[in-house]
Amino acid sequence: MQQPFLILWLFLVGFAKQPLSAQSKKNTTDPVAQYDAYVQQAVRDWKVPGLTVTVVKDGNVLLKKGYGIRELPGVGSGKSEAVDTQTLFAMASTTKAMTAACLGMMVDEGKLRWDDPVTNYLPDFQLYDPAVTRELRVRDLLIHNTGVGNADVLWAAMNIPPDEILHRMRLVKPSYSFRAGFIYQNIMYLAAGKVLEKVSGMPWHVFIRTRLFEPLGMRRTKALFGEITDANRAKPHVSVNDTIRAIRSIKEEGLVDAVGPAGSVWTCPDDVTAWMQCMLDSGRYGPQGKALLKPATWAELFKPQTLVTDAEFYPTQVLTKPVWKTYGLGWFQQDYRGHRINFHTGSLTGMVAMHGQLPDQKLAVYIQGNLDHAELRHALMLRAFDAFALGLSNDWSADFQKLYSGLRQKARLTERKVDSTRVMNTKPSLPLTAYVGSYTDPLYGKADVTLRDGKLYLSLNTVMTGHLDHWHYDTFRLTYDQFWNGKDPVSFILDDKGKVTKLNDAGLELTKVPDSPGKGVAER
Repeated sequence: MQQPFLILWLFLVGFAKQPLSAQSKKNTTDPVAQYDAYVQQAVRDWKVPGLTVTVVKDGNVLLKKGYGIRELPGVGSGKSEAVDTQTLFAMASTTKAMTAACLGMMVDEGKLRWDDPVTNYLPDFQLYDPAVTRELRVRDLLIHNTGVGNADVLWAAMNIPPDEILHRMRLVKPSYSFRAGFIYQNIMYLAAGKVLEKVSGMPWHVFIRTRLFEPLGMRRTKALFGEITDANRAKPHVSVNDTIRAIRSIKEEGLVDAVGPAGSVWTCPDDVTAWMQCMLDSGRYGPQGKALLKPATWAELFKPQTLVTDAEFYPTQVLTKPVWKTYGLGWFQQDYRGHRINFHTGSLTGMVAMHGQLPDQKLAVYIQGNLDHAELRHALMLRAFDAFALGLSNDWSADFQKLYSGLRQKARLTERKVDSTRVMNTKPSLPLTAYVGSYTDPLYGKADVTLRDGKLYLSLNTVMTGHLDHWHYDTFRLTYDQFWNGKDPVSFILDDKGKVTKLNDAGLELTKVPDSPGKGVAER
């Protein structure tokens, strides 16, 4: 799914760049060959194991190619297979544009209107504020303006059914006033998928297959991770201490299926070209020019719907310097060199995607990779716009490497500053056995704390697990077994009688179940 941009943006102060015109020059070589070579170099520079790039313009495929390998080989695992144009990668949040288009089909059939109340279709769906529940429209589900902040814990840190995820949304307190801001929100797209199911009579994953994939001839594309049986798929990778590591056992890959309409589709270059061309060509597809959507509905998808704040936009804005930033129905938008671009990233653990359009030039690029937050995707999108429409050759890869390297360095400095606040030579207020027990919350689920080999061990909803090392006083540092999650602070809260009453795991506060000490102790 799409990741929050707030943390990265906080570190951008002080970055500057020369004007775009000073960085650009006319391109006098064959643009396809030059771009292909540029991609190859960028893959090496960013150390991305595998990548696909697809470029279409004026109804023609200019480039459709795989680079690198599907999975880095481990010790004794032999040679890894190369990425090709049939290798499946996660679409992640670029799925959102597809979900919006599916709803548009129902608008065309008169079964739905964008501004219908959501409760017309989902009468049991509630948000924290009853007034917002009453005023919430179908359109609002798609444009991240509901006032609800990030609630990805409901699918990324627990394994509960989609209906239960939606039920718990009534417990999420608003982060800002309804329609008065922008915070990226995945679960509202799940609600949109449920609206689609209600009006069409088909679950989202069935509808998108029969009404979108099949007409477009996207035969290898799968709506859910759980549907993939083909061995020709990319495996996720992460960078840990500047070392790229493959994630060879990750049950979390399938967790996104619970919020499928927000980001669960997997596709490949051979398939995605049809979707790209359809979205460039007023919803038309195939040699007969059939229409997936009516022209007015297609146009509505790309109409700016709400403003995007600086804090919620991409760090790339420091270099591209957009004058305006908006969000359509499943698409981010900004100005670029005097043109409007529509685009969206997708990010899941170890996987990235990006779909970008330069609509007035009938140009689109789609990028997929198997390295966590490999931001060369932005560079390759903009380089494609420059090369195939604007006749320019700015080195966006080098520029963004410098930008994101600086952000990582500032993040490390911030982490060191936090480390410096540690009070040394302290110890927990109580024996470790006093912290053992079950902690629950109606929103966040259940955390079990046990003892293993003389250390506290935490399991959050049996999805995120790890051991707790004492930090200071009653705060511990959780090192996840799922190494890609890094570390988080975990604090225990005592009442005025000195008994442990709550646990705070990186902001998730859960209350200890009475009389639970000693249960589940696994001293070994």
